[in-house]
Amino acid sequence: MNISVVGSGYVGLVTGACFAELGNNVICVDNDRAKIKKLRAGIMPIYEPGLAELVKRNVKQLRLSFTTDIKAAIKASETIFIAVGTPPKDNGEADLTAVEHVAKEIALSMRSYKLIVEKSTVPVNTGEWVEHTVRTFSKRGVKFDVASNPEFLREGTAIEDFMNPDRIVLGVKSKKAAECLSALYRPLNAPIVVTDIKSAEIIKHAANSFLAMKISFINAISNVCDALNADVVEVARGIGLDKRIGDKFLNAGLGFGGFCFPKDLSAFIRISEKAGYDFGLLREVEKINDGQKMALMKKIESIIWNLRGKTVSVLGLSFKPDTDDLRYAPALDIVEMLIRHGVKVKVYDPISMVKARLILKKSVQFCKDAYDAVKKSDCLVIATEWSEFKELDLKKVKKLMYQAVIVDGRNIYDPAAVRKLGFTYVGMGRK
Repeated sequence: MNISVVGSGYVGLVTGACFAELGNNVICVDNDRAKIKKLRAGIMPIYEPGLAELVKRNVKQLRLSFTTDIKAAIKASETIFIAVGTPPKDNGEADLTAVEHVAKEIALSMRSYKLIVEKSTVPVNTGEWVEHTVRTFSKRGVKFDVASNPEFLREGTAIEDFMNPDRIVLGVKSKKAAECLSALYRPLNAPIVVTDIKSAEIIKHAANSFLAMKISFINAISNVCDALNADVVEVARGIGLDKRIGDKFLNAGLGFGGFCFPKDLSAFIRISEKAGYDFGLLREVEKINDGQKMALMKKIESIIWNLRGKTVSVLGLSFKPDTDDLRYAPALDIVEMLIRHGVKVKVYDPISMVKARLILKKSVQFCKDAYDAVKKSDCLVIATEWSEFKELDLKKVKKLMYQAVIVDGRNIYDPAAVRKLGFTYVGMGRK
């Protein structure tokens, strides 16, 4: 098929490259000229395992190209995926300005039938607005369909998630749109849920909100475990073996970050409010998530006493391992709180240091590796569960530190083993 993907961020770029890998002709569009120039040169604007190789292979085989010319891409494609950003407004609602702009461009440029597909995470009723916009600005009477095809890609495993999905959700109004999208995804041999557009739009928000709720639930349990001297890892194992619950998303820690969960959770709360329903459960999920960072700060202070003048090492800055994404990263909130308390902060992350320098600037000391970061430190904070941190030589770490203190915000270490080495160890809900 001839496909355009408008927006070359985390979702659009992976989607476009994977569609090309399935044998389609794909044009990725973005209005950021610098980004397109880099992509044409084989330089990825984001870190995602396997993405660079996937892009280069499909560019070489002439199935994948990049452009800033949205009009030309629309004319060359029958199916157009909208994968632009939908950042949150101050009130938590999604800003759909970019979606509207793309819909208008499609209307003005199309000369033949187009299938316009929402790929960005958007609130319910966006499909109706896209259809309204296209009808308003299309003066040629060209036929088109609008569909919703929410993505369920996790940063760090996005290519695997695309190629081996749990399910594919298609929100459609016409048989033609359903057949076209079903044929596009058929090579993946995954369950396909065909529904109406509004239901598809809600599925995405509901899924992310449920997962966020599961994380906040186990984080709340970790606070109970702290208070009662129990171990949240054992509790999570005990409840996770129940097939009705499952063990996924039951790792207590600093809380969730990234661009999806916080944004989608807030947006779904606002969507529900507009519909006349007070989704208090989800507001509490937000509250618990925010509270985890304060809980970690209290743990640090309880061990090293006065914070001012102390040195704290923070390992991990990205919101999760295997990505360089710093958006809503809990680690950055911890760093900022430490700085406000007069702490000298040393940081290290395996991938996101370049982006972190743009945000943190000269407020922290950037280190070349984990061992450099812990030198003469009063406390080591694990903020992201990168594999390399799990494999550190802790005997060496202890010798380098001023005080042998570990506050494990991701519960990556065995408390008994670390304490046996002579560390003061505190985790999130660990005994």
